Amino acid sequence: MLKEEKPQYLLQRSIVLLTVIIFAFYLLYDLNFLNLILVSDKSKISFLILAIYLVATLHWIYIARNLDSEMKGAGKVSDFLKTAESKTPVGRQNLLKILEDELSNRHALGHMISDILLKLGLTGTVVGFILMLLPIGEMKDFDPEKIQPLLSAMTGGMAVALYTTLSGLVTSTILKFQYFLLDSSLSKLINSLTSRDLD
Repeated sequence: MLKEEKPQYLLQRSIVLLTVIIFAFYLLYDLNFLNLILVSDKSKISFLILAIYLVATLHWIYIARNLDSEMKGAGKVSDFLKTAESKTPVGRQNLLKILEDELSNRHALGHMISDILLKLGLTGTVVGFILMLLPIGEMKDFDPEKIQPLLSAMTGGMAVALYTTLSGLVTSTILKFQYFLLDSSLSKLINSLTSRDLD
């Protein structure tokens, strides 16, 4: 039934976006920037952020594949269309609301992970500043020979702060965009089902 609608090509758009993301990470790897981040971050929070982002992206492509099949009239949408025929208009609206809730709840994990990535980046900022300020607290006198190791330790703490913040902000923003693609496609599907119900 939904096949008469204009095709949305959600899975194809998701694969194109995933290809662009993989290419961007490859460029970062090729320019040795990823290695620089992972080596400079002594707290390993950046590694954790990238690992969580990878798992979230696998979840995102899985949800995109499922939503694409739903948009073609399979799964829960198929069940809705079969059940809605025997219902009153109010009953169909209630069924549609339930369907929307069930489908949008699949995206909740991705939105939560996006917030977690951002908060991990900010946690890394705090950890980095703590690592940067620890050597100052241990300094008893201003001996010029002790200043060089102190500056080196402070630089390491600043690297942790900046790289974890960067990792958290970038991955969180990209993941939010990925799930925005799913949210907008789901909204089009629900609007399509609503207009079909009004006809």
